[in-house]
Amino acid sequence: MHQTFDAALGIDLLHANQAGADHNRTHFDEWGITCFNVMSSPGAGKTALLERTLAGLTPDLKIAVIEGDMTTELDADRLRRYNVPVIAINTGRSCHLDAKMVAGGIHRLAHEYNPTEFDLVLVENVGNLVCPAEFEVGEHVKVALLSITEGEDKPLKYPVMFREADCLLITKMDLAPHLDVDLNQIIANVRQMNPHVTIIPVSAKTGEGLSEWFDWVRTEVGPLAGMQSLVVGH
Repeated sequence: MHQTFDAALGIDLLHANQAGADHNRTHFDEWGITCFNVMSSPGAGKTALLERTLAGLTPDLKIAVIEGDMTTELDADRLRRYNVPVIAINTGRSCHLDAKMVAGGIHRLAHEYNPTEFDLVLVENVGNLVCPAEFEVGEHVKVALLSITEGEDKPLKYPVMFREADCLLITKMDLAPHLDVDLNQIIANVRQMNPHVTIIPVSAKTGEGLSEWFDWVRTEVGPLAGMQSLVVGH
């Protein structure tokens, strides 16, 4: 059976992107940097989570952020308040960051700073539950967010994101008492897609689950950190 033109084109795009992602990862490995790709639908709380993460981890880790948005630098400006390098990438009409875009961010980071001084790069991807999971950017770790307000069915309706995730943060848990949502059913649906993913319910507002999230980050950053020191988005 012959592939349709669209299917073949999609495969070619993914193949080319993967080559670029592998090249990006080589840079990260050479510098001793761990890279997280942070993904979710719009409004799930990526930037709020990263604000709390920067506040909680910058005493221990040297962190930079690559911030992806279709337009504006509103989220990038929020993160710059934490005195870390934030490289903003506007994707225009593209619904995700790809390896080439992130390569541009990496080159800026290497030009403006000594990249070997960083432990962690947090890539905040464009808000979308589909494309970001299919286009790698050179990350070592994929982190997905699902807000409690999105309901139980999203892992079943958008399976690729949840299959690919190394860690799933169920966000906005402070709203759970006000919603007719079954947290256990969300977790069961996620496990159906990905039995081995780490799941952490969190609230950027109250701090629920953040210490567990910080510990998980430190554990994931650890292996490359040993090469340098204790050891970047919407």
